[in-house]
Amino acid sequence: MSELEKMKKGELFFLGDEVFTNRKQHYKKLCLEYDSIPKSDEKARNDKMKEMLGGYGEHVYIQSNFNFDHGQNIYVGSYFFANYNLTILDINDVVIGNNVLIGPDVGIYTINHPINAEARNQGLGQALPVHIGNDVWIGGHSTIVPGVTIGSNVVIAAGAVVTKDIPDNVIAGGVPAKVIKTIED
Repeated sequence: MSELEKMKKGELFFLGDEVFTNRKQHYKKLCLEYDSIPKSDEKARNDKMKEMLGGYGEHVYIQSNFNFDHGQNIYVGSYFFANYNLTILDINDVVIGNNVLIGPDVGIYTINHPINAEARNQGLGQALPVHIGNDVWIGGHSTIVPGVTIGSNVVIAAGAVVTKDIPDNVIAGGVPAKVIKTIED
C-alpha cells in the first residue's frame, strides 16, 4: 500500500514521502501566488483558486494570507468567506459546506503526529478528514483538530479548540469546545 493510500485510510504514513514533499512545494508556490493577487482582481483570484483547491462553489473569498499543505484536498461550498491568516493543513480532506464564515487566525488541521515518541521520530503521521456543515460561523483564533465534524447551523465561539464532533444547531466554545447553547429558530 502506498503512503498516499495509508494517509487516505487514516493509517500511519511516512511524512517524508517524495509524493507529499513534492506536492507541498508545488502548492506552497500557488499559495504565495494567490496571496499576491490584488483583492480587486476577482477573475485572477478565482482562476488561481481553481489551480489550488480540490473544488469550490460560487462567491468564495479568502483573505491573504492563506496557508495550506496541498490545496487539492480542500472542498469549499458557495458563499464562503475566510478572514486573514486561515491555515488549513489538508493532508486529508477538508470539506466545507455553503454559507460558511471563518474569522481571522483560524486553524483547521487534518494531520496529527503519534503520541509514541519512537513513531514520531520515524517521521510518521496520521491524517483524518474534517467536515464542516452549512451555515457555520467559526470565530477568530479557533482551532479544529483532525477527524472532527461540525454540523450545520453552528457557531464556534472565538478561541475555541474543537476536539470532538459538534452537532447541528448549537453554539460551542471553550477549550476543549463544548456545546454552550442550542440555537432555536
